[in-house]
Amino acid sequence: MGCDRNCGLIAGAVTGALMAVFGGILMPVGDILIEKTVKKEAVLEEGTIAFKNWVKTGTEVYRQVWIFDVQNPEEVAVNSSKIKVKQRGPYTYRVRYLDKENITHDSETHTVSFLQPNGAIFEPSLSVGTENDTFTVLNLAVAAVPHLYPSAFVQIIVNIFIKKSNSSMFQKRTLKELLWGYKDPFLSLIPYPVPTTVGVFYPYNTADGVYKVFNGKDDISKVAIIDTYKGKKHLSYWPSYCDMINGTDGASFPPFIEKTRVLQFFSSDICRSFYAVFGAEINLKGIPVYRFILPSLAFASPLQNPDNHCFCTEKIISKNCTLYGVLDIGKCKDGKPVYISLPHFLHASPEIAEPVEGLSPNEEEHSTYLDVEPITGFTLQFAKRLQINVLVKPGKSIGALKGLKQNYMVPVLWLNETGTIGDEKAEMFRNQVTGKIELLGLVEMILISVGAVMFTAFMISYCACRLKSVE
Repeated sequence: MGCDRNCGLIAGAVTGALMAVFGGILMPVGDILIEKTVKKEAVLEEGTIAFKNWVKTGTEVYRQVWIFDVQNPEEVAVNSSKIKVKQRGPYTYRVRYLDKENITHDSETHTVSFLQPNGAIFEPSLSVGTENDTFTVLNLAVAAVPHLYPSAFVQIIVNIFIKKSNSSMFQKRTLKELLWGYKDPFLSLIPYPVPTTVGVFYPYNTADGVYKVFNGKDDISKVAIIDTYKGKKHLSYWPSYCDMINGTDGASFPPFIEKTRVLQFFSSDICRSFYAVFGAEINLKGIPVYRFILPSLAFASPLQNPDNHCFCTEKIISKNCTLYGVLDIGKCKDGKPVYISLPHFLHASPEIAEPVEGLSPNEEEHSTYLDVEPITGFTLQFAKRLQINVLVKPGKSIGALKGLKQNYMVPVLWLNETGTIGDEKAEMFRNQVTGKIELLGLVEMILISVGAVMFTAFMISYCACRLKSVE
């Protein structure tokens, strides 16, 4: 009977040990299964989860806009006073709601090319007013004259048309005109062919591309990364060493993301790529995600961040490229003096915002971030926040600008383009991805834990039994 009991204890110990070992074996096997499944479903080809969500995003994306309404236009134009602005908004549009078009797969290069149609639908219920609300804003056409026509003689000629059209440094425009375009009165008088429609986002309702991205079939670490982009001729204006196109479009990244990875994403609106670094772990609707943030270094001076040397195009206004916080994207905007920054000049040199009153930079409201599920690489929530500014220089030969005694970096508007995975999609994601991974991990830990406890308990009992038998 003692022998039977000893055999039972040994069998129990062996069983516990086997459970622990099986749990230990299951862990790498489970990881392999997860990796294999993710690699399969992350490829951009017909039938995968990634492809379905890539063709048309399942997230509703909104673009919120705040306009900087100028309160003292005459004082600025005549006395070169500080510009007093009042932020008005948000005015909200739904964007990125159209399917990708002209999707073409290339099995030899493992790429897929496409066009991305643009569209914007005004959302009155998410806005403080209507598209007919009026603002006092910078006259975009007049402000660009000293940059587009540096010759004093040409400026004198152009000034004739500016005066004839009664144009000034500032103008009143509706939201719809400012964003989507209006016929400029002074440009319409110029007797030779020039574009006469002006707008911050003009033209917008056109297809963006052609993009060509890697599908990840041969190398999952390259999935969704842009190979080539032929959407904007302005990209050819940058020197080749500037390397403006890096990363994905931000909607997804190659899977198995670690906190040390730097995520790169391209924005055609500004003809360049940005990058984000790990900031925190958060829980988004029951899904663990990594929050990657756009660091202040992305807008640093070339002295602090050599990657930005292509965005310092002149030495005087930038104080020999030492100022930081704004990037010149004029080459992306037909030579117009357009600069981007974070909203309210967050993380910018104090000198840049000094001539402007009414700004209140705030890290929480004005920073850019992406919440990425680290196993799949899918972006489940994001907020892209940028400010559009125009550099205005004094113009002695231009009546509307001759009263200026200093340069102004005039904020026109800032935008927040944001999207969050919907509740239904989040539940589906939890069921198909997160839930299965967590369940597998739980089974692994239970087997290891129970097996270890059983092995220990039975071995203790066995040793106690042996001692008793010896006595």
